[in-house]
Amino acid sequence: MGEKLQRPVLITGGGRRIGLALAHHFLDEEAPVVVSYRTRYEAIDILEERGATCLQADFSNDEGIFAFAEAVRSRCDGLRAIIHNASVWEAESPEVPRQDTLARMLQIHVHAPYLLNHELAPLLRGYGHASSDIIHFTDYVVERGSDRHMAYAASKAALDNLTRSFARMLAPEVKVNAIAPGLILFYEEDDAAFRQKTLNKSLMKIAPGEKEIIDLVSYLMTSCYVTGRSFAVDGGRPLRW
Repeated sequence: MGEKLQRPVLITGGGRRIGLALAHHFLDEEAPVVVSYRTRYEAIDILEERGATCLQADFSNDEGIFAFAEAVRSRCDGLRAIIHNASVWEAESPEVPRQDTLARMLQIHVHAPYLLNHELAPLLRGYGHASSDIIHFTDYVVERGSDRHMAYAASKAALDNLTRSFARMLAPEVKVNAIAPGLILFYEEDDAAFRQKTLNKSLMKIAPGEKEIIDLVSYLMTSCYVTGRSFAVDGGRPLRW
């Protein structure tokens, strides 16, 4: 395997959007980075060229989760942080059995972080007080629910609760927090009408971009005191509805 990496930041779902931006941020900071990806994009090639370790992972079943954890252990003597960014956003649909939608949402948003945290906790511990971090990405709908994405919202709410449980289990060496985003950035294919309608749902009426998340992650990783908390990054959207 070659020389093991020293205390990298592990980012699940690091091949696109916020996960990708975080990976480049840490590489800019000259921190070692390990990312998981489900589908290989050109962005993964660029990350590898910059020195990131990119591991294909299938979190759709527990065997794939355990295999990924073993791949990380084989490459890393320790971890500075685990950032659980991997996510799937699916609505209930008449074409898909409800139990399948619920199982898929729970698998990605609950099984994967729950099992990975347990499997990789030894790589986070042993470095001193508040020396390591776990950050869960949840969603602003955790607080208000969703009539069109019930399974998604429920799975993110479970992940929010795991934040507090893991914070209790791993303190004081490892801080565990959650980030609950609303709109952060649009997709390229989103048209002007959709963008304006979505912007009007928040008080701040902007899509702030990845830097808003990067700055919060940096704060959480720098703090020596904050743990077991969830941080909304939603522009005041729940207050509009």
